[in-house]
Amino acid sequence: MTTGSKTTTVFFTVLCGLLLTILGLTQEWPAYVWPVLAILLVAAPAAIFKMAAMRRGSMSVDLEEQRTAPPVERREHHVNRLALPSHWADYDFLFSATVRWYPLEAPGNEPVLNPAGLAVEAALDRARAITEQREPGRPSLVQHELSGALSRMRPEPTGHLQVMAEDITLVLCEHDQERLDRLAEVRKDKAVWEHQRKYEQSKRAYLSEDVLKDTGSAVVWWLAKNDDQVEKTVADLGLLAQLTSAANDTDLPERLRDFIPRPHSETPGLDLLQGQSAPFEPQPTAADHFEIFLSSMGFTDGDVRRTMLAKQIADVIRTQDQHETAEDLLRRFDPSTSLTPDNSEPPASADDTINGKPEN
Repeated sequence: MTTGSKTTTVFFTVLCGLLLTILGLTQEWPAYVWPVLAILLVAAPAAIFKMAAMRRGSMSVDLEEQRTAPPVERREHHVNRLALPSHWADYDFLFSATVRWYPLEAPGNEPVLNPAGLAVEAALDRARAITEQREPGRPSLVQHELSGALSRMRPEPTGHLQVMAEDITLVLCEHDQERLDRLAEVRKDKAVWEHQRKYEQSKRAYLSEDVLKDTGSAVVWWLAKNDDQVEKTVADLGLLAQLTSAANDTDLPERLRDFIPRPHSETPGLDLLQGQSAPFEPQPTAADHFEIFLSSMGFTDGDVRRTMLAKQIADVIRTQDQHETAEDLLRRFDPSTSLTPDNSEPPASADDTINGKPEN
């Protein structure tokens, strides 16, 4: 019997005695009742203490047995960075947790010699069933999923234990995480490149199939771009015609060639608005090309080699019935020997010039 129980018993006995005394005085009990009442008030607590002592004797045996009983087995085990497979080959999660369990009465009372191993195996099986279905790119998300799935006590397959896990962490090894980060950057760069390529393809298709399909489409597009400025559009007709022909790899139509602006014109198309046609830029002649050749060879004006070579080329050209071209070369590079068929003699041959023979 504890000290609190004894105190309660004595307090209750004293209270009962006071109540009985008050009742006896008010009811004017006879004198022989008072001794009996006193005996009862003393005997009742004694009987209660006796009964408590008898019960305390039987419980002391149980306490002694508890003191000599083996200590209670610790029912938790911590695992650190155990590899669990992910949905991608060669990318493993690293699993850490505190596994807890308590024993069940299994059929047949088969002893469990290593309950920690059995509990850890059960927890890992439950975790593996989840991780092998998840990609390794978001380990923190899978960690929270495992925390919810392993937070409940469940029996392991043999039926000996109820198992759960807490304080779960799930990460990737450092090298795998770096590889995944690089792959993510490559995927992002590829996506940007694909968008840029599709944008360029769309722009090219718009220009070639719509804007520059023909000169008329280009003119309408140019009017829209320049807020219906007709004069500016007419001034740019030659440019639009050339651009359309180049885009479609075709020759410039004859009807549009008059719209080609004159060289050095400050306002292309203005002469057209005033009723004048813009002439073509003159094409370079054979003499022009020969001039470029001599300059590239370093034969400057006044160099006798220019005249000598011009005479030789003129002789060769005459054999091909290109007399006008030959005369053009001689007029530009040796005007003194430029002869006409009616009043002149042919120039000295190339061999006589090279050998230094005087002309007739």
